[in-house]
Amino acid sequence: MEQNPYAKFLSGCDPLDVIASTAGHLKHLAARMPEEQRALRQPAGKWTAREIIAHLADCELVFSFRLRQTLADDHPTVQPFDQDRWAARYANRDLDTSLALFDSARRSNLQLIESTAPEDRRRLVTHPERGTMTFWTLVETMAGHDVNHLLQLERLATAP
Repeated sequence: MEQNPYAKFLSGCDPLDVIASTAGHLKHLAARMPEEQRALRQPAGKWTAREIIAHLADCELVFSFRLRQTLADDHPTVQPFDQDRWAARYANRDLDTSLALFDSARRSNLQLIESTAPEDRRRLVTHPERGTMTFWTLVETMAGHDVNHLLQLERLATAP
């Protein structure tokens, strides 16, 4: 498995710009969708808008821990998780609560990331499935992951 399977979604964009703008994009997209559209299932049984935003909120908590662990410990190994098993409980998650959780955790993570020194960004971390990477690879993964799901949400927001 590649270190950052979401790198292709960045297309040369600055990860910090992406990370800083995602919460606003999420709020804008959610506001464009009536409740029935928020529950619309993507083709091939993929997640609904409500489930995608719940997933992003959960992932922000995971990234929060991984970022802090990487800065605090010497070359830690992070814990992977099965996103589909977590998503099995998303059907009843409230979209506004997920948005608020994402926004709050993201603002905290952004402050942390912006406060790092160049040597912090080179700190090593190991993901059992993706191998050894740096703190900055985690940041780039966050940003690419955001873009991937924002594109999915955009498709749902424009669905008839």
